Amino acid sequence: MLEAFTSALFLITSQELGDKTFFIALILAMRYPRRWVFCGSIAALALMTVISVGAGHLLSFLPRTVTHWFFVALCFGFGGWLCWQASRMTPSEEQEPLEEASQEVESFESHNQGDRQQALKKRVPWAIMLEAFILTFVAEWGDRTQIATMALAMQSSPIGVTLGGILGHTFCSLIAVVGGRWAAGRISERVITWFGGLLFILFGAIAIFSDPSSL
Repeated sequence: MLEAFTSALFLITSQELGDKTFFIALILAMRYPRRWVFCGSIAALALMTVISVGAGHLLSFLPRTVTHWFFVALCFGFGGWLCWQASRMTPSEEQEPLEEASQEVESFESHNQGDRQQALKKRVPWAIMLEAFILTFVAEWGDRTQIATMALAMQSSPIGVTLGGILGHTFCSLIAVVGGRWAAGRISERVITWFGGLLFILFGAIAIFSDPSSL
């Protein structure tokens, strides 16, 4: 369980910084009270972590040999894809997560009508938390951290992965809402993508030399 917790904490923390959900929290925290943005964001990320762990844990009921080599193939395939992305990333593409986050926030708020629009203008807590929750949950769906969480849950303790994943998301969300503007200028999307790709490949390499029956 400790190994699962540590792996999830390390992987989520390293990959969530500078991600689109990170910038969504950053942008919202510049407009509304930080505590409500944080509550909405972390609620969405915690729910997504539980869903991802549940999906990965369901796959673990397949024969051990099948899940073992599927995990290896997933790690090498996804890791290689991230490294390929990083190698082709231009300076303008490094700004894409921030630009996409800005567009999604603007689009969401432009479609707010009636009571919800008025509630946001008055900075009503439930409206702020709801916006942070919806935007974060949608942005996290299919994200690399979701895939990483599912992959870890296939091979490791689901409780450990859940706790480590939620703690990692909590740490990154706190950075986003408290010091996001300072951190944003010091985060390289290309470096994070390289690091994520190499980390997946490392997990796959370690899994190759592990005994499936002992997992």
